[in-house]
Amino acid sequence: MSAGIKTIIFPVQDVAAAKGLFTKLVGAEPYADMPYYVGYRIGEQEIGLDPNGHKSGMTGPIGYWEVDDIKGTIQSLLDHGAQTLQEPRDVGGGKLIATVKDADGNVIGLAQTP
Repeated sequence: MSAGIKTIIFPVQDVAAAKGLFTKLVGAEPYADMPYYVGYRIGEQEIGLDPNGHKSGMTGPIGYWEVDDIKGTIQSLLDHGAQTLQEPRDVGGGKLIATVKDADGNVIGLAQTP
């Protein structure tokens, strides 16, 4: 089951400049401010800045669908023509993320929060 897109990650090259812009846009300081990730929360929405995103192949923002079973969801999407881009990986606190690509080349993010 999916709870919809709850996280959007933006790849950034200049994390300090991006943090200034997003802090102004969001109207609040980030709740997470580390060299490898800057995160903002607006209600149940997570906005993240990833200074390593471009290096890992991100070409633009990725929306992450919140799912109950990331491995099962990936298999279901593969059964319907998707291709795995990134296998599930723990990004902290047991939260898993993965990405797949649909037949049109669109990147779909998946997230499973413990």
